[in-house]
Amino acid sequence: MKIVFRVDASTQIGTGHVMRCLTLADALSEAGACCYFMYREHEGHLGALIQQRGHHALALPLQACKPNKTPAHSLAHAAWLGASQQEDAQECALLLRTLQLDWLVVDHYALDRVWESQLRPYCRQLMVIDDLADRQHDCDLLLDQTYGRDTQDYIDWVPSHCELLCGSMNALLRPEFAHWREYSLSRRKEARLQNILINLGGVDKDNVTGQVLDALHSCSLPSDCTITVVMGATAPWIKEVNKQAQMMPWPTQVKVGVSNMAELMANSDLAIGAAGSTSWERCCLGLPTIMLVLAENQEMIATRLSRQGACTILKVDNLNTSIRHLISNFVPESLTRMTLACLHVTDGIGAKRIIQHLGLSI
Repeated sequence: MKIVFRVDASTQIGTGHVMRCLTLADALSEAGACCYFMYREHEGHLGALIQQRGHHALALPLQACKPNKTPAHSLAHAAWLGASQQEDAQECALLLRTLQLDWLVVDHYALDRVWESQLRPYCRQLMVIDDLADRQHDCDLLLDQTYGRDTQDYIDWVPSHCELLCGSMNALLRPEFAHWREYSLSRRKEARLQNILINLGGVDKDNVTGQVLDALHSCSLPSDCTITVVMGATAPWIKEVNKQAQMMPWPTQVKVGVSNMAELMANSDLAIGAAGSTSWERCCLGLPTIMLVLAENQEMIATRLSRQGACTILKVDNLNTSIRHLISNFVPESLTRMTLACLHVTDGIGAKRIIQHLGLSI
């Protein structure tokens, strides 16, 4: 079986879309499929990582793009594409015409039915990964792994024959999260605040990580507390964050491009993180979280998880005061309550469920 993903990463888009597609591609490869990735060479693309994971990388060059002109009726995220949908579809068609695809998987806020319908002749079936429910799609299968998402949210956006997989039990998590789940939940039976994990996404272009470290610097944390900061390899503020880490009152490590995120989360007592796709990873492991909303499309995720009790939301504005107040009022019982709430969000085996719908199994 041949499967092609159309997905991008960049300093503007972040890395989350590519990372969740890689999780699905890894599961598909294990089941015997051959996976390709079509991506545009934006600053911060992850072409090298795609190849390192054993998949075929098909680059769409930036120099082929015309100056960006987005008419008033364009999609909200049209500028993320680096071309018009028609131009992008034409370039992709050139790469796909000899592959004889079984599935084309699209994970991009800047693409909709306009693009998908043009690529229909090059694949047997088409899948969309989305979490916005804000535009028309021409697809056979749609995945939205948002907690609380209902199929009714997409009824007006997809063809009548489209199969809808909605909700965070379908979250695309790497196998290590399910592997570490039992250990992680077991160690939280005695809640404590000893290890803090900070992860504001793979890029964090505005250096919110630095703001969090500034806020923690004046907090009353336990004397034996340790802090771990995880950053993506393409993050632009790594040097500055490393300097800050050396000045912290508690041992603070900065780790870049880690491959053991599940282990780090399992051994942490509190996370300070963004409301992106890592939300499902933290919930799988029962990790209590102070969640920061860094983009408009993250607000729904954060609100729903907060209502469930799985996290506490903080706005980036006035971060110093907010974190100090929150940390000073944390008690073991509040950490335990968040862990218990996380259990109802996801179990970590969503990828296995998805590949069965694609016609394979592990």
